[in-house]
Amino acid sequence: MRVGTVREIKNHEYRVGLTPESARELAAHGHEVWVETGAGLGIGAADRDYEVAGAVIKPDAATIFAGCEMVVKVKEPQAIERAQLREGQILFTYLHLAPDPEQTADLVKSGVTAIAYETVTGPGGQLPLLKPMSQVAGRMAIQAGATALEKAHGGRGVLLGGVPGVLPAKVAVIGGGVVGFNAAQMAAGLGADVTILDRDPDVLERLGTHFESRAKTRFSNQANLADCVAEADLVIGAVLIPGAAAPKLVTRAMLATMKPGAVLVDVAIDQGGCFETSHATTHAEPTYVVDGIVHYCVANMPGGVARTSTYALNNVTLPHALKIADLGWKAALAANPHLAAGLNVHAGEVTYEAVARELGYAYRPFAELPA
Repeated sequence: MRVGTVREIKNHEYRVGLTPESARELAAHGHEVWVETGAGLGIGAADRDYEVAGAVIKPDAATIFAGCEMVVKVKEPQAIERAQLREGQILFTYLHLAPDPEQTADLVKSGVTAIAYETVTGPGGQLPLLKPMSQVAGRMAIQAGATALEKAHGGRGVLLGGVPGVLPAKVAVIGGGVVGFNAAQMAAGLGADVTILDRDPDVLERLGTHFESRAKTRFSNQANLADCVAEADLVIGAVLIPGAAAPKLVTRAMLATMKPGAVLVDVAIDQGGCFETSHATTHAEPTYVVDGIVHYCVANMPGGVARTSTYALNNVTLPHALKIADLGWKAALAANPHLAAGLNVHAGEVTYEAVARELGYAYRPFAELPA
């Protein structure tokens, strides 16, 4: 199969779909790998590194989209990229379709077979292709929140860990999954006063056992959530409903109960955000203020640490990319129901139930697609 990757064009996105090492693996399996010139510069990989690995450097993205049977990316295709997709082509990348009707409509219209990293499953309902970026985003959320809390950036002027004789900042983490765990781990490590909210008693028990006295856990109901948000200097939104839009847990009315200059970091912004006042921002302009509360809502947080993120992502995506290239998408998905869960759009139909329900499309499960 001819597999290609392009330079990411989303604002301040420096990751790349394939590392030189991944290109080498694909080439070793007998596949032809095309890479847009400069695609790897954001992770310190020059065109020559890809050539040594057996890839062919192409002058522009248009050549990749026109000539490759499968395109491996990181972020969802932008409008100019979606216009170049075609029927029968495989797109393997993050999509986050539920809050993005325009992208969904374009993918449906193109006829492309779109497999989304974020809905590929693993044993026990895990999301293994989302996990490494959730780990990165959770850890970055604390870095970003700590910076936003500085007075020069509009925050309260509070140091997360405090100093002897001065109390540390209060950090509320909404959601105890991968993002929430990693955020809490970073915040607790810096000496902050951390509370993690979740609705799953098993998750709360696991977190309590892990953190012991370094972080508190609290059941997430409306009263407890409102209480923690009002007290917090920094709130991390870390909720996820796979494939679906995030619930709006923090309302605008709740901002009035918060301390002026407190910070909200919405890691769920890729799925529409879990704060009512959230809208996507970029690394170029990461924050804005609503009712005196600083909002950080960068939709591609891991892009800020592109090298770490790209290698972590390729560690989990490459085995699936190899299977798709080796077997073809239909056989690869038929052989692996976890990979089949990643299929979101195929030949003009929406094949992921949560996306279909959210955006009003008819749902066509993978099992019902023609052989």
